[in-house]
Amino acid sequence: MNLNRRDLLKGAAGLGLAATGMIGAPAFSQSSSRVLKFVPQSNLANFDPIWGTQYVVRNGAQLVWDTLYGMDDKLVPQRQMIESEEVSSDGLTWTFKLRPGMKFHDGEPVRAIDAVASINRWSQRDPMGLMIRAVQKELSVVNDSTFKWILGKPFPKMLLALGKVGTPICFIMPERFAKTDPFKQIDDYIGSGPMKFSRKEFKPGALAVFERFDGYNSRKEPGNWMAGGKQINFDRIEWIIMPDPATASAALQSGEVDWWETPLPDLVPLLRRNRNIALDIADPLGNIGSFRMNHLFAPFDNPKVRRAVQMAVSQEDYMRAVVGSDTKLWKNSASFFTPGTSLYTENGGEVLKNGPNMELAKKMLAESGYKGEPVTCLVAQDNAVTKAQGEITADLLKRLGMNVDFVATDWGTVGQRRASKNEPGKGGWNMFHTWHAGADCATIAGNIGVRANGEKAWFGWPNVPAVEKNIDEWFDASTLDAEKAAFAKINKAAMDEVVYIPTGFFYTYQAWRKNVTGIVGGPLPWFNGVKKT
Repeated sequence: MNLNRRDLLKGAAGLGLAATGMIGAPAFSQSSSRVLKFVPQSNLANFDPIWGTQYVVRNGAQLVWDTLYGMDDKLVPQRQMIESEEVSSDGLTWTFKLRPGMKFHDGEPVRAIDAVASINRWSQRDPMGLMIRAVQKELSVVNDSTFKWILGKPFPKMLLALGKVGTPICFIMPERFAKTDPFKQIDDYIGSGPMKFSRKEFKPGALAVFERFDGYNSRKEPGNWMAGGKQINFDRIEWIIMPDPATASAALQSGEVDWWETPLPDLVPLLRRNRNIALDIADPLGNIGSFRMNHLFAPFDNPKVRRAVQMAVSQEDYMRAVVGSDTKLWKNSASFFTPGTSLYTENGGEVLKNGPNMELAKKMLAESGYKGEPVTCLVAQDNAVTKAQGEITADLLKRLGMNVDFVATDWGTVGQRRASKNEPGKGGWNMFHTWHAGADCATIAGNIGVRANGEKAWFGWPNVPAVEKNIDEWFDASTLDAEKAAFAKINKAAMDEVVYIPTGFFYTYQAWRKNVTGIVGGPLPWFNGVKKT
C-alpha cells in the first residue's frame, strides 16, 4: 500500500458510511444490547470446520459445535463434553464418558455414536488425527454415553489432539452429518454449542447470523478460551462481512457495528482518537506469516528454486506491509514456532536471519534450472494480511526473475482452490499466503504448516522424511529437554528443505465499542462472557 492510498484510506475511514459511498455499506440502526454486530477477519464462504482449515470458519464453528476437550489460556486441554476418561496402565486403551444432558440443536441427545463418527471424520483431515489412526486398532461405542479407543501403540498426547485450538478442531456433530466424506462439505449445520447457525439468513459475502440455543448445557466452570462454561449474553450474533477497511472503520466509529476483529494497522491511530472505541492486541501469542508453496509442481517441486526464493525474502518488508512501521507489532523470526514459548528455536534459520541476499538468490535460481514457468500466486484481496503479503511477493518474484501469474481473488476462493491438486494452469496453484496463530505453533499439535508427510500434509503437500522423523521424536519425548532437541531438529530440517517460508512474527489489533465489555485476547474471538450495554 503506498502512502497516497494510506492517506486516502484514513480520510475515508473517518467519514460515516453514507458519506464514503463505499459499495456494500449496509444501513444499520443502533442495535440492542441483545444483538452483537461483529465484523470478522474475512468472508465466511463455507461453514464446514473439518473440510477446510480457515480460521474464520473455525471461529464461527466454536459457537455452533462443542468439543470433547477445550484448550485453556495455558495451552492445557480441559474436559469439555467429556465427564471422565480412563487410560489403561499400558496406555493402549482410552475410555471416554460423555457429560449427561447434552443435546443437539434439533433436540436429539448427544450420544457416543455421534462422538465416534465425528472423531472418524476429523481424524482423516487432521495431522494428529492421522497419527492416531496409524496406531488405531478400534474406535467403538460402548453405550450411549461411553466410547473407547484401542491403540497398538501408546499416544500420550491424546488429549492435546482432541482439545487443540488449531484447525481442524475435533468438533462433535450428529452422526448423520459426521458420516459425510471429510473431503466433501457438509450441507447442514446442527451442533450442540451455545448458538444455532441461521441457515436461512446466511448470505456468503454479506451476512452470517447465530441465534441463541436455549437448550445448551454449559459446564459450570468459568469460561477460559475453549474450556469451561460458555456464557453467551446475546440472542443474536450477526457477522457482517466488510472487506473494505474504511467501511468497517466508519461503521465501528458510528456505532453501526460493535466489534471489528482485525482493524487495519494504518487506521489504528484514527480509532484511538475516538473516545468510544477500545483497542488491544488481539492475541498475545501473535501470528507467524506464511509463504506457502506447492511442492507437487514446477517450479516449487525443485528444492533449489524454493531455496532461491527463501534467500531473497526480507521479513522486514513483509512485516512492514502487514502491520506498518510500529516495530512493537512485529519481529524477524527464523522459526516455524512461536517466539517466547518454551520450545522456540531458530536452529537452521540462518538464511532468514542473515538475509535477504538478492544477488545470491538470482545466482541460485539460475543454477536451479528454472525454465521461466509461471508462478500462479493466489492472493486474497479481502484480507489485509494476505493482500499485503501478496503484493510484496509479486514484487520479490519479479525482481528475482520469475514469471508471476498474479491471481487477485477473495479468501473464500483461496480456501477452495488451495485444496486442488490440479496443475497450476488448470485450476491449481503455485503459492498462496496465510498466517498461523502463535497458539497453534507453540507445539506440533496445531502446527499444520510444518508437517511434511506428503499426501497427508497440509496444502502444498511437502514430503520431507527428516521433518517427520523428528516430529515423531517430539511425540515420543518424555522430558522438556528431549522436546527442545526435537524442535531444533524439526526447524532445521524444515528450513533446509523449505517446507514453507515464514515471513515474520506479528501481532494484530482488535477494536470494539466501549459499551461492549468482556472481550479478551486469544487465538480467536471469544464471545463467552461478552456483554453490551
